[in-house]
Amino acid sequence: MPHIFDDAVTAAVLHHMNDDHTDDNLLIARAFSTASDAEVTDAVMTGFDGDGGTWQVTRAGETTELVVAWPGGSITERPEVRREIVALYDAACERLGIEPRPHA
Repeated sequence: MPHIFDDAVTAAVLHHMNDDHTDDNLLIARAFSTASDAEVTDAVMTGFDGDGGTWQVTRAGETTELVVAWPGGSITERPEVRREIVALYDAACERLGIEPRPHA
């Protein structure tokens, strides 16, 4: 069973991703979705657990759920969430042939 993060951690991460990283959400959705990347028009991170992240993805006017496993495997600690989202971003850039921005 995957690790479930407490409500405060979940709310903080989702707020940060959906307020500060909307372009990253879209990039991840386009890279890991089964649809062509041009079809994905919106993506909102809606949750995560120890096994991966979940996004609500809009394509061709339809909304579906996309679950993407963490690249490094299962996690249990809050700092690991950032590490894995950054790894997903980097993997998305690689899949789409985009130069990733530097990470602070």
